[in-house]
Amino acid sequence: MRLLLIGPPGSGKGTQADRIHDRLGTPHISSGDMLREAVGQGTPLGQEADQYMSRGALVPDNLVIDIIIERISCPDALEGFLLDGFTRTVTQAKALEEALTRSGSKIDHVIAFDVPDEEIVVRSAGRRIDPTTGYIYHLEFNPPPPEVASRVVQRSDDNAGTLQKRLRKYHKETSPILGYFASKGLLTTVNGVGSVDEVEERIFAALKCLM
Repeated sequence: MRLLLIGPPGSGKGTQADRIHDRLGTPHISSGDMLREAVGQGTPLGQEADQYMSRGALVPDNLVIDIIIERISCPDALEGFLLDGFTRTVTQAKALEEALTRSGSKIDHVIAFDVPDEEIVVRSAGRRIDPTTGYIYHLEFNPPPPEVASRVVQRSDDNAGTLQKRLRKYHKETSPILGYFASKGLLTTVNGVGSVDEVEERIFAALKCLM
């Protein structure tokens, strides 16, 4: 299964992608994680991407597409993959479809998370990341265990000002993708408000109907 997860920042895409991976074994590929790794390593791509990420702007298509296409061409993703955080623009969506067509495959389903902006702001304010493992916690809903609590940090793009910019960017540039995939009969929208378990069950109920 080749599945895309689309939603605003903080909507739970990464958390649910991990849950889907655990149940289906499909490789979880996060464009954000790959870009942040490149930034942390100081690669040329990372340095360029950091100029956009640090101010809450979307990384340009040409910087994202090549690294994603290279990743989904790896052996573990040939039978399927789960893309979290990509595609973010219609241009990226078309580039991905073209690359998959060349390899004889296609996107099977697109799951969109419906979460109000007000909920996103509350979630992101308490979100923390473990810089050692990359695991994401929430101070209220999923607090870090005592042994790692002292080292978790807030991502620079989770502060209120940057988050508002990211949400505006999402609604302007990413929301049109929903119409694009809906026109192809690939889109299913899932209510992303509720406990992690509740949202997970909604996703799998939707997938069961699609498979």
